[in-house]
Amino acid sequence: MFGIFKKSAPPPPPPPQFPTPEDDPADPLCLVIIPALVAILLNAERQKGSPLTEAEVIAFRDDADCIAMPASVAAEVEVKRGYPDILAEAAWVEWQRVRTELGQE
Repeated sequence: MFGIFKKSAPPPPPPPQFPTPEDDPADPLCLVIIPALVAILLNAERQKGSPLTEAEVIAFRDDADCIAMPASVAAEVEVKRGYPDILAEAAWVEWQRVRTELGQE
């Protein structure tokens, strides 16, 4: 009975603290779609074999995984990726512009 409540190891360290906009107002958090939305849409359109509809583009955007990161980190991710992503807020218009640049006509 003596050993039941005895701690055998120290408690785990507290979880890491994630940055918040209040941490650095000059570097606010932004949402970044991972993988890039342009890559998701390009793959979907190639698999479909025809242009995506506006509803499909919006559905892919809404279903995409995203993470919050400081804007400076998001810019670094884009540089490492080698191409800019499209703006999620204007996914349909941006996709129409980018798809012609990629030869998806």
